[in-house]
Amino acid sequence: MKTILCYGDSNTWGSNPEDMTRYDIHTRWPGVMRDYLGEDYLVIEEGLSGRTTVWEDPLDEGRNGRAYLFPCLETHKPIDLVILMLGTNDLKAHFNLSAEDVASGVDILVNIIQLSQTGPAERAPRILLVAPPVVGKLSELALSFDKARKKSKMFGLFFNQVADLHGCDFLDASKLIKSSPLDGIHFDADAHRVLGKAIGEHVLQIFE
Repeated sequence: MKTILCYGDSNTWGSNPEDMTRYDIHTRWPGVMRDYLGEDYLVIEEGLSGRTTVWEDPLDEGRNGRAYLFPCLETHKPIDLVILMLGTNDLKAHFNLSAEDVASGVDILVNIIQLSQTGPAERAPRILLVAPPVVGKLSELALSFDKARKKSKMFGLFFNQVADLHGCDFLDASKLIKSSPLDGIHFDADAHRVLGKAIGEHVLQIFE
């Protein structure tokens, strides 16, 4: 059995943009991927709403993705593959970060994973780096992401550079799905279905 760790934010957790409840296990994308892959794969969901790459959020405690990443890897080892999809929360206006700054945070996380020895035989897990989709038109509930749309359009370019640098697999979610028009940040159920199946197909290619 292959163990896959999905490390992300509210879109990995499964926030429903209609009411901010959580989608059920078969609707959110890690669950869609689990159903697609079958019983030979253990899919571990580690999504946290508001999680950043490496930044401490003064308005939302405990969201630094770097602080929890190594303990998380140690908890679930041995891990065959880490699917990493973070970066959207880094674009909150109070951080004042560029897309390149966000990619630098992703680079730090990838480096932690590759040095962790939490894969089989104390090697590093493989990594599938997923660039989040472009931020859409913001609702009043998402105004903290002011000016994020333009920056998020650069995620695919800069995240791909990080993946190339570290020899990771890469997937650009913006080529597959769009954020919900309800808030511009979260995925609707159809987007979860499309993304989960696409990532599942990519996982099968990784383990061919």
